[in-house]
Amino acid sequence: MNIITGQFGSRWNKARRSPLIGASSVLAIALATPAYAQAQTPVAAQPATPATGAVTTGTAQPAGLQPAVPSPNTQITAEQAGQPQDAATAPVPVNGQSIATTEAAPADDGQEIVVTGLRGSLQRNLDIKRTSQGVVDVISAEDIGKFPDSNVAASLQRLPGVSIQRSGARGEATGITVRGFGGDFNTTLYDGRRISTATGGRQIDFSTVGADFIGQLSVLKTPDVSLASSSIGATVDIAFPKPFDHSGFRLATTVSGSLQDRAGRVVPTAGLLVSDTFADDTFGILADVIYTRRDTDTNRVYVSGWPGGYYAPCQLTPNCTADQLSTANKTVVGWFPQQYGAEQQQVKDERIDGRVALQWHPSESLMVTLDNNFSRQKITTDVYGFGVWFNQSDLRNVTLDDNGTPTSFTQAGTPTDFTSAINKQILQTNQTGLNIKYDASENLSFEADGSYAKSWLNPGDVIGSSNADIGYSGLLSNTTGLSINGNSSSAFPVLTNYGPAGDESRFTDPTVIGSHVTVLQTQNNTDVLKQFRGAATWKQDDLTIKVGGQYYDDTFRLSNKSTFTNNYWQAYAGYGGPSGGSTGVSPLPSSLFQGNISLNNFIPGFDGTLPSSVIKFDPAAYQAYLSSLGNPQAGNVAGYNYPGVTGFTGSFDQAVDPGSVLRVNEKTWALFMRVNFDAEVAGMPFHFNAGVRNENTHLTATGQGRQPVSIVRSAADPTLLTLAFTDTQAVTSKSDYSYLLPTLDMRLELTDKLQARFSASRTLTRPSLSLLNPVTTLGNGQRVNALSASGGNPNLKPYLADNFDLAGEWYYKRNSYLSVDFFIKNVSNFIVGGVTRQTINDVIDPTTGQAAVFAVSQQVNGPDATVRGVELALQHVFGDTGFGFQANATFVETNKPYDASDISQTGFAVTGLANSANFVGFYDKKGFQFRTALNWRDEYLAGFGQNQNTGSFGSEPTFVNSSFQVDLSSSWDINPKFSVFGEILNINNNQQSTHGRFKNQLLDVFDYGRRFTLGARFRY
Repeated sequence: MNIITGQFGSRWNKARRSPLIGASSVLAIALATPAYAQAQTPVAAQPATPATGAVTTGTAQPAGLQPAVPSPNTQITAEQAGQPQDAATAPVPVNGQSIATTEAAPADDGQEIVVTGLRGSLQRNLDIKRTSQGVVDVISAEDIGKFPDSNVAASLQRLPGVSIQRSGARGEATGITVRGFGGDFNTTLYDGRRISTATGGRQIDFSTVGADFIGQLSVLKTPDVSLASSSIGATVDIAFPKPFDHSGFRLATTVSGSLQDRAGRVVPTAGLLVSDTFADDTFGILADVIYTRRDTDTNRVYVSGWPGGYYAPCQLTPNCTADQLSTANKTVVGWFPQQYGAEQQQVKDERIDGRVALQWHPSESLMVTLDNNFSRQKITTDVYGFGVWFNQSDLRNVTLDDNGTPTSFTQAGTPTDFTSAINKQILQTNQTGLNIKYDASENLSFEADGSYAKSWLNPGDVIGSSNADIGYSGLLSNTTGLSINGNSSSAFPVLTNYGPAGDESRFTDPTVIGSHVTVLQTQNNTDVLKQFRGAATWKQDDLTIKVGGQYYDDTFRLSNKSTFTNNYWQAYAGYGGPSGGSTGVSPLPSSLFQGNISLNNFIPGFDGTLPSSVIKFDPAAYQAYLSSLGNPQAGNVAGYNYPGVTGFTGSFDQAVDPGSVLRVNEKTWALFMRVNFDAEVAGMPFHFNAGVRNENTHLTATGQGRQPVSIVRSAADPTLLTLAFTDTQAVTSKSDYSYLLPTLDMRLELTDKLQARFSASRTLTRPSLSLLNPVTTLGNGQRVNALSASGGNPNLKPYLADNFDLAGEWYYKRNSYLSVDFFIKNVSNFIVGGVTRQTINDVIDPTTGQAAVFAVSQQVNGPDATVRGVELALQHVFGDTGFGFQANATFVETNKPYDASDISQTGFAVTGLANSANFVGFYDKKGFQFRTALNWRDEYLAGFGQNQNTGSFGSEPTFVNSSFQVDLSSSWDINPKFSVFGEILNINNNQQSTHGRFKNQLLDVFDYGRRFTLGARFRY
């Protein structure tokens, strides 16, 4: 196939002097074939000429002696960046290497088979993995606008060692865990740059990243010191297309509709990409925009927490005296469910992604790229549910199992609450970057890259959560029972003797329901990230040296405002007259009620029964009704909580909680050097890479400190406590740390198909932002017997890990391989949290008359731990049949597993570790593609801390139960420009459930149903 034209022929003379640049040109030509073709009309094979080299990708023959890829020591120069490639599917360099795809394979009749689509994408991924210096896994787009999955994290979970975390309410994959390390342990880059995030942590929410026009995802499990060494898990680099990836005009569009089975609404997704080069291919512009919407109705049954403590022996009987309930008599170790309930969450998730990239390529030696990435995600969730509250001291007839978990109990005077909420979260990010590549000579090149990024959480006047709580208590309360009979993965607790005065048929009777609390709450965060990277690269023969530096200036600002702060949330608490309350409004206007939501068969497949239904009502209308009652300060308003709430004039205004205000600034300077060389050992090709990076960080953290001066018990709700505080004052703390982070990668080609790897490195992960607050924060909305506080520690040091990999890879035929990778991570400076019970400022607890005791959560650098495991991966394509599969499994363990029997407050365990396995089977030929993906992850410890974290035994754990999900997708290329596709997610209706210290301590079960998508793509 002789497809050399125009500018490529004119560059041949220089390509002869630099074979690596020629290889990049060949790659560009190879990928310029129509992406719809699975087995094009055969063309007579032509001998490879110096100008063409490898031009296509084939699968008809076994792999050749060597993959048709350049030497791994190459770099991306200005000239290479300006040579055309397929805008979506051209492999992006990893670890400074440019990659070309494997040569076309002649068929038996001497004709050539061109393979693109899914199989072509897999071959490119394989070639990158094979030639990378470190341990790298890659997912590339099959074509422009055709990424394998609609969610970035969902694609990543197909890789060995990578698992995902899902948002329970949406079922969307929002984060990843790599080799047991998730969240902040992983760094995500856009085209080699860190991206700002206002999530409140350092990790990004992958559901905010539009997948339609991504070119490639690279997961670097061993670090590249020229990019970053700040990820003990992995570095994920997301590559986006650019104008000169494909010269000339290009257009791609995608349109689809999706339906979640329970929501019953078809909602749209649409995207458009336009790219063009002009002025003799010296200027280029690319722009794309994507609108995505997902609607999901999710059913949830929950227990807000399982605090541990001590029962008095009398609580195992029907009655107790006051003396029997004294602290000295509480000797029986046990746990209890703090709050139990069920709710339906109706989620509307809308996202807009936009990108503009400009490139100027006036000569082969200079490439200038200016780009801007924008995303805005708005999630609106309507919540309707019920909840009942329990206190350990009030429980009677308690039956405990061998672990101390109650299997049944009763509680007198149990209130019943119905909740309705409108929750909104807006996450917006904008990044502008400038990149300059300059080739000073054939041996020396320079690169400079700078960017400014800002991210906002809930910008403007948005109210993050508007919550209404109504119900009955007092005269209408009863001795409610609860039984726990089963594992958290298959059963939920069951209420008995509920409803007004025990009448279950009147559970949702609006005539006796009155007003209770009204909570408005908004989290506002910003993250401003300024960064610069400069590097110089010298290449001569088989030696490459790269030196440079990076600078980051990252400023996070966090604050929360709510009606807890000013105590307005209790303005009309008390449930009203039918419950015997002197405060609260009852009955409420019938116009507020919008019907009921059935709880019948609420969580399919789970044992247990729920009340018949919950009430559906509008929290905004409810709040407007209470405000319409008038100004309680101007005159007496029936139902108002006198004198428990002061200053309320009728409007539920939010006030900033001083304890939530935090500003963290991190300035990091880094210098790095990387050396690559190629040699032979006993006649076998040997590739060596060594690097070192020094990072120096200066941190400044500023918070707002205050002390409690009094605690008042609410007359409207005796379970509620209100705190008064001293004036606030700013508290600032500064710290510095510096680390030297070396890395070593070696790859030995034992045969033409078999190679071995060894890698060693040191990496770090910085502490989570919320842990750096220099003050102790006492939350608002405190409860009787559940006083809590959290203390920050701005002097926390990063986690440090010494990492080792030993791998073998067998590329036994084209587009097929088997790999085994043993890894070990020795991690020090683990940050551990403990809960201590202590007094603060000697403030008095009105329920005991003694100094109030708070459960204070605090963090310190603590023990070391070792994580070790093995990754197994197999990819096989059955010749030219179109059939193939990918399979991988990861087995991981640690020397510090969780010990459920340890009830000390300083217990420690490594989180996130779970065995996992993935299988993807596919058919891809003649324009038709079908794929099924199976993903399994075993139970794992997600972290410490629960929604209610007030126990005596430290931070209680949260475990995620094992999960197994099946997804199906298919597409058909009707013609070279137009295709249709479909997708079914979670076809087996997998549910997400979590539990506490023991398996029968259910925390959450989410049933988020199946999703169906049908759409079309057009490219020109």
